[in-house]
Amino acid sequence: MDSLNLPWLVPAAPDFQAAVRGLRQTQTLDTQAFRRLASTSLNLQQLTALARALPRDRSGLPKGNLLLRVLSNATTDLMLPALCATAPRHALWLVASAPAFGTYAQEALDPQSATNSERDGAVLLAMDHRAFDLQPSPGQVDLANSRVDFALGSLLGMANSLQQSHGRIVILQTLAAVPEPLFGNMDGQIPGTLNWMIDRFNACLRQRTGPGQLLLDVSQLAATVGLDRWHDASLWSLGKIAFAQRVVPLYADHVCRLLAAALGKSKKCLVLDLDNTLWGGVIGDDGLAGIVLGHGSPRGEAHLAVQASALALRDRGIVLAVSSKNNDAIARQAFREHPEMLLREDHIAAFQANWQDKASNLRAIAQTLNIGLDALVLLDDNPAERMQVREALPEVGVPELPPEPELYVRTLLAAGYFESMQFTAEDRERAAQYQANAARSAMLGSATDLQSHLASLQMEAHMAPFDELSRARVTQLINKTNQFNLCTRRRSEAEVAALQALPDALTMQVRLTDRFGDNGIIAVVVGLPDGDAWVLDTWLMSCRVLHRGVERAMLNVIVTRARACGLKRLVGHYLPTEKNALVRDHYAHLGFTPMPLTITSGGTGWALDVGSYVDLETHIRIAGPWSNVP
Repeated sequence: MDSLNLPWLVPAAPDFQAAVRGLRQTQTLDTQAFRRLASTSLNLQQLTALARALPRDRSGLPKGNLLLRVLSNATTDLMLPALCATAPRHALWLVASAPAFGTYAQEALDPQSATNSERDGAVLLAMDHRAFDLQPSPGQVDLANSRVDFALGSLLGMANSLQQSHGRIVILQTLAAVPEPLFGNMDGQIPGTLNWMIDRFNACLRQRTGPGQLLLDVSQLAATVGLDRWHDASLWSLGKIAFAQRVVPLYADHVCRLLAAALGKSKKCLVLDLDNTLWGGVIGDDGLAGIVLGHGSPRGEAHLAVQASALALRDRGIVLAVSSKNNDAIARQAFREHPEMLLREDHIAAFQANWQDKASNLRAIAQTLNIGLDALVLLDDNPAERMQVREALPEVGVPELPPEPELYVRTLLAAGYFESMQFTAEDRERAAQYQANAARSAMLGSATDLQSHLASLQMEAHMAPFDELSRARVTQLINKTNQFNLCTRRRSEAEVAALQALPDALTMQVRLTDRFGDNGIIAVVVGLPDGDAWVLDTWLMSCRVLHRGVERAMLNVIVTRARACGLKRLVGHYLPTEKNALVRDHYAHLGFTPMPLTITSGGTGWALDVGSYVDLETHIRIAGPWSNVP
């Protein structure tokens, strides 16, 4: 599998050029058509042509587009259009720009620079080893270490300066090794060689990346491609271009998937086909003993590797589901009885084995798990099934699989659907939490009335201010939650820490447990002081806990805290997005009254009188520091 060709994507359509010309002739951008083209495997020339179909003005792009400033010691002319054309593949729209060549340090460090004047967006510090004084000094350990430390200090100083005023997202890069080892095989063992210094730089950078700083592992990416193919000495000499033209599409894809993860657009659920995907053969025809799975045959071991990777993804928080055209009982038999199966029924959060089309089953899975279709990835060996899903549900991730099952795992993981910014204790439990939530939904379906169901859940909400231990998870929720999110304000971990330090602000994290287990931290509220009121700047919840009265219990505690602080009002804002229509009437349902909102067109404002508020009824017991005292 050649990752340079982005093999998890379908090839570009034969009429690609005509389709691009059609896009350029429209007065308004056809976003769906653009995304379809961007979601195919495109080389640099095709990406550049596609980028020309984007509006020149930012206002012509969909709402929520992102400004990306690229600061580099190299020429970025090839990179910028590739980034803009790649981004829609990841449900992201970019406006990318770069300062004049050679001015990256001034742009980062000068508070008055054009880069620092931007109040939102992200910055990519696209530096390679030539940006720093890493002059080889073989055998001179102290000198080599001092050069590495100075290079690290320079890079992190630029990153910190860029974040200082606005707390924006900053992407840092590890350094690609060079393909010309000075000492041959001993190059990495001799202190002071260039590759030795690059290795030390990368190791230290991985440990020192701070809040709000994302790491693009160019070192790993170049190693995957091969250093000979990554570097192009002629391009550097001719135009100070940092890497080969043919790797630009892959590099752009990795940048965009990282930005998408920072904005909460990573996938959450892997949906697995069964026949010829989790095992070889068709269980309905071949029987349990006839399917190919397990040690002793290359094909059986390949399918076993698919299952092992699915379990590894589950261990890092990815939810697993099944969608198969099959008889349900026969399909489950393999999970229950086959001795070589690594996956068992209790690993699967939603199981759809029937004779409906795959798109219908995916809709059912999304509904069962209470997640969006754009959170799903389908792994299916059948090209016809993949095509049907892509056409019916373009928001679902569907990697194009090669004929050889030995390459399924590499193709799936190379596609980057599950890109992550961090890994928290909550992530380890997420798959189990979704399974428990599916069990709750099943219990609700058999309940005689909602109130009895809620009471039977034995819910307990632990409510507390933000703290050091919760900060990573709180930041993750702020940046990933889309549907139950009143204002959809994204914040870096540094900004969350700053909120935590404000003496008069309200910061609230909510952890919910019930008879099925611990749901983890599922809600976040931020209230900023404004005279005699708290302005509820952020109110979000995981959709896993909808319709349980959590927001009512939260409001009861918020009002109690507001009274203790001598406040008279709560002010809530609702700012509509493409995904948060679910909470349009959130404040109305909680007893707030409408008020003018002038700061953002299209939004609504709401107010609640703290003095006259009467606690809302819930079936949730409050625990934690705010359980009994104001």
